[in-house]
Amino acid sequence: MTPPSAGPAALSPAADGVRTRQDTGSGGRSRGLARAALLTAALSVAASLLGLVRDQALARLFGAGSGTDAFLVAWTVPEFAATLLIEDGLAFALVPMFSLALARRARGAPGDPVRALVAATLPRLAPAFAAVAALTALTAPYLVRVLAPGLPDRALAVDCTRLTATCVLSFGLAGYASAALRAHRRFLAPAAIYVAYNTGIITTMFLCGGAWGVRAAALGVAVGGCLMVAVQLPALLGQVRRGPARRAGPAADGTRPLALALLGTVLLFALGRQSQVLIERFLASGLPAGAISHLNYAQKVAQIPMTLSLMLCTVTFPVVARALADGDTERARRRVERDVALAAHLVLLGAATVVACAPQLVGLLFQRGAFTPADTAATAGVMRVYALGLLAQTVVGALARTYFSAGRASWYPAAAMAAGLAATAVLGAGAVTAWGVRGLAAANAAGITVTAALLLAGTGRRAVPVRTGRVLAGLGRALAVAAVAAAAGAGVAARCAAPAAGLAAGAATVAAVFALTGAVLGVPGVATARDLLRPLRSTRSTRSAPPLSRRLPHGRFRRYHRFPWLRRPR
Repeated sequence: MTPPSAGPAALSPAADGVRTRQDTGSGGRSRGLARAALLTAALSVAASLLGLVRDQALARLFGAGSGTDAFLVAWTVPEFAATLLIEDGLAFALVPMFSLALARRARGAPGDPVRALVAATLPRLAPAFAAVAALTALTAPYLVRVLAPGLPDRALAVDCTRLTATCVLSFGLAGYASAALRAHRRFLAPAAIYVAYNTGIITTMFLCGGAWGVRAAALGVAVGGCLMVAVQLPALLGQVRRGPARRAGPAADGTRPLALALLGTVLLFALGRQSQVLIERFLASGLPAGAISHLNYAQKVAQIPMTLSLMLCTVTFPVVARALADGDTERARRRVERDVALAAHLVLLGAATVVACAPQLVGLLFQRGAFTPADTAATAGVMRVYALGLLAQTVVGALARTYFSAGRASWYPAAAMAAGLAATAVLGAGAVTAWGVRGLAAANAAGITVTAALLLAGTGRRAVPVRTGRVLAGLGRALAVAAVAAAAGAGVAARCAAPAAGLAAGAATVAAVFALTGAVLGVPGVATARDLLRPLRSTRSTRSAPPLSRRLPHGRFRRYHRFPWLRRPR
C-alpha cells in the first residue's frame, strides 16, 4: 500500500473503479482490504459459474467419450499456462518486484522505478512466451503421445493442442498485467479475466460447434485468452503512465541473472503443482473411454471451493510483500495466519457440501444430452475422493506465496512439490488397476497433503515465520467440524428423491451443522471472517490504530539488491 506521504496521487480515483485506499488507521486499511476481497469473491463466483456453464456446454454438446478425452488432453496446455503464468508462477515473482518498485516511487525516487521494471522484464518475457507457444504447436504430436499414449483419437488431440497452444502467449501477457495491477491495488480487471475467458469459450463452442465439433472448444481457448489481455490493457496502461514524466534510467548490470533465478524457482514450483494433472491423465489414458472426462468434470466442480477460498490470499499477497519490503515481519506473519485460517474454514465448508451432495450436484449440472446417468455416478464418486485433498490444496496455495513474498529465490517449495508429486505417481500407479479413476483421485489427495505438510514445516527461516503448532491446531478443529457436517448433510440429501431438493436440503444441513459445531469448538476461521467483514459495517475505526508499518531502515533498503533496476542512479 502507498504510504500517506506519497501525496494526493496515491489517493486518486481508480481507473477501473476499485482500489484499496490507504489510510493511516487500521479501519481504513481493513475496509479497503475487505472491499477488494468481496469484489474478487463476486467476480470469482461469476467466473466459476461461467466455468460450470462451459463444462455443461461441453458435456451437452460432446458428452463424455473419446472426442472429449482428446480435447481434455489438449486442455492440459491452458491448465499449465494458467498455473504457471497467471495464478501462481509469474505472480509469485512479479508481485514482490512491483511492490518494491511502488515503494520507491512513493518515496520520490529519481525516474520511475515502475517503468524501469517494465522495461527490464516485459521485452524479455513477451518473446519468450511467443517462442514457447510456437514450440508447443510444432511439437503437438509428440506431446499428445507422451501425455496420453493410450488415447484412441490422437489426430483430434493434436489439432486441439495446436489451437490451445496460442494461450501460452496470451496467458503470459495476461498474467503479467494481473501481477502489476494487483501490486498497484487494482483488483477489478484482474478478477474479471476468467469471466472474459469463459465467455469466449462458451460463445465459440455454440457458434462453431456444429462445423468444428470439439475443436470449437479449443478455438474458444484461443479467443478467451485474447479477451483476458484486452480487459486488463486499459488499466495497466493507466497505472504505468501515472509515474513521473522523467525517463527511467537503464537497469543495472546483473539484473537478468537475478530475475531469472527468482522466476526459475517460482515456475518450477508451479510446474510441479500442475504436473499432478499430467500423472492422472497419463495413467487414465489406458482406462475405458470417458475416464479422463470423468476426472475432469469431478475436478472442476470439486475445486470451486478451493478457488473461492484462495481469493483472499490473492488480494493479500501484495500486502504481505509490502510488509516484508518495509521490514515488518510481524505484520506479515499475522496476515498469513489469518489468511490460512479463513481459507481453511471456507474450503472445508465447500468440501463438506461436495462430499454430502456429490450425486445431486453432478446430476443437476451435467446429466443431460450426451451425459448419461452412468457418467453421473462415476463423476460423483471421483468428486467425493477429490474433495479429501481440498484442504491440502488450499494450504499449499496459501503458504507457497510466503516463500516468495520477500522477492528471494527459494528452491524449497519446488522440492516439497516434487516430494508430493512422487507420492502421487507411486500411489496412482498402484491404485489405478484396482480402483480406477477413484484410485487416481485418492493418490492426488495424498500427494498434495505431503506437499502441504512439508511447506508448513518449512516456514520460519525460509518464509514468513508462522506459528506451526497454532495453525495445525486450528486446521485440526476445522477438519473435525467438516467431517461431522458432511456426514449430517449426506444423510439428509440421500432421503430426498429429487436431486434439486436433495442438494438444497443437504447443503443447508452442512452449513447449519458446520456453523454450530464450529462455534462450539472455536474454529478460528469463523472469528477471522467476522473480523474481516466488520469494517464494511463501520465507517471509522473505534480503536486506536497501530502504525501502518514499523519503519525499519535495515528492512527498507537491504532487499533492493535483489532487483538492481530499483536502485537510485548514481
